[in-house]
Amino acid sequence: MTANRTAESPPALKGKRILVAKPGLDGHDVGAKVIALALRDAGAEVIYTGLRKTPDYIARVAVEEDVDAVGLSVLSGSHRELVAETVGCLRRLEAGDIPIFVGGTIPRQDQPELLALGVKRVFTAEMALADVVAAVAEVLK
Repeated sequence: MTANRTAESPPALKGKRILVAKPGLDGHDVGAKVIALALRDAGAEVIYTGLRKTPDYIARVAVEEDVDAVGLSVLSGSHRELVAETVGCLRRLEAGDIPIFVGGTIPRQDQPELLALGVKRVFTAEMALADVVAAVAEVLK
C-alpha cells in the first residue's frame, strides 16, 4: 500500500511532519491509519493522536510537534463543528497557518463550508491514496 512513485523520484513528502487526528467521539480509525501509512510511505513523519481527541488537544499537539499539516478524520457527521473548533483552537495558539486536511464521510454539500473555514482539501473514501498524497504534497510545497 505505497504511494505511486518511481525509483528515481524522491518521496513526495520527505521531511514533512503531519499530524493525523480523530476528533470527537468517532471510534472508527481504519481510514485514518491507512492515510497515515500512505503519508509515511510518501516520506512524511506521521504523528497519530489516536481516537476521541478534543480539538484543543489536537491543536496543542500540532503546535508542540511543530507539524507542517494536520489531517482530521471524521466519520461521525460532526465534521463542521469539529473542524471549526480545531481551526479556532489553532488560531488561539497562533498556529492558524498550519494547513488542515479533512477526510471521512463528508457530504459534497458540506465541503464548501469546510473550505471556507480554511481547510485546504477534503478527501472522501472513493479517492485513491496516490491522489490524496499528491494533493497533500501540492499544498505543502
